[in-house]
Amino acid sequence: MKLMRRNLRSVWYQLYQGQTAQTDADGFETGEMTVSYGAPVKMLCSVSPASGNILAETFGTLAEYDKIIVTDDIACPIDENSVLYVDTDVNGKYDYVVKRVAKSLNFIAYAVSKVENT
Repeated sequence: MKLMRRNLRSVWYQLYQGQTAQTDADGFETGEMTVSYGAPVKMLCSVSPASGNILAETFGTLAEYDKIIVTDDIACPIDENSVLYVDTDVNGKYDYVVKRVAKSLNFIAYAVSKVENT
């Protein structure tokens, strides 16, 4: 599957780096963890306007996603722990999380779900 250039749009992603312990003003651990992500990386991909029946078969019976993102870069490192900036600016908070990854020989499809960041 080769993606048409006119259907590509810019999407930013951040890869999961791990968790770090939070500390209070005195330097003691609070027992809470903070998730950290790497630097935002730009990629060109095809983003579906909404989920559909034909595309739903790609991920089996998964119905908990809002959009499907497809890239022909089969070396793309995005996984289920990654976060995405699809409909928002990369300087703000991320707006999508990856629910499922479906790899084939020529492309990778990602089922993504919108999150509400406050």
